[in-house]
Amino acid sequence: MKPSRSEFLSIRGLRSHTRHWGREGAPKIFMVHGWMDVSASFQFVVDCLQQDWHVIAPDWRGFGQSERTQSDTYWFADYVADLDAILDHFAPGEAVNLLGHSMGGNVVNVYAGVRPGRVRRLINLEGFGLPATKPEDSPKRYAKWLDELREPPVLKSYPSRQAVAARLQKTNPRLKDERADFLSQHWSAPNAAGEWEILGDPQHKKPSPLLYHVEEVLACSRAITAPVMWVEAEDTNMWQWMGPKEQARIEVDRRLSHLANVTAHMMPDAGHMLHHDQPELLARMIEDFVTRE
Repeated sequence: MKPSRSEFLSIRGLRSHTRHWGREGAPKIFMVHGWMDVSASFQFVVDCLQQDWHVIAPDWRGFGQSERTQSDTYWFADYVADLDAILDHFAPGEAVNLLGHSMGGNVVNVYAGVRPGRVRRLINLEGFGLPATKPEDSPKRYAKWLDELREPPVLKSYPSRQAVAARLQKTNPRLKDERADFLSQHWSAPNAAGEWEILGDPQHKKPSPLLYHVEEVLACSRAITAPVMWVEAEDTNMWQWMGPKEQARIEVDRRLSHLANVTAHMMPDAGHMLHHDQPELLARMIEDFVTRE
């Protein structure tokens, strides 16, 4: 495995962890992870990159080694603002190669429309977004949020790191033993009782009181000027949150149509965690895309 190094800095008042691979001064690729994931999740893709790169991958607030907020709710806009601050720190004034997976894919998509001049190439790995909502959904959403504020959320702990690895493989049966073992070291840590806890703030489990306004997201998509590479897994499970496959497929294609310059790929023999399932193929796709004139 290619060695990585950690750096801690203050991002908008929180102690934030960033992982680096490669040589300082090499061309940069920023990679941002998804919900309940960590920056080390990109290790396998980084190992397969053939060229000289400086890969920079933060842990989002409340994940991995980054500090948790003191609030009882995480707001999507904070990820966008954190990304802006991270890019200002590591690449001031540069147009960057920016990759996001899942939740991170949604963040980079919005950011690239808000700050189009800051993004040179955009890679979205399964950042589908959420189902469209309507104003009539708002009262129930607020009620659900208020109800869940009364009960502190918890995440399950595990008796050993091996049990964490087994949990990862249960979620993703394609995950090889050695990759599950590696991820378990970064995805969890032992607590005072000797059990292994997931390195994610349980508050992330709570719903947002705000509805998902897809047309606002699509306005950001239309404002993107960078070339976009969209990568979807052949065996994605996104239908679990986007709705029945036939209708969801139509909606996903509609959302992609709002990108002016997009190249779409279907990743074979891969699920939602495609950077774990097909890192060799994904690394080739990334390098082909970001080095293209």
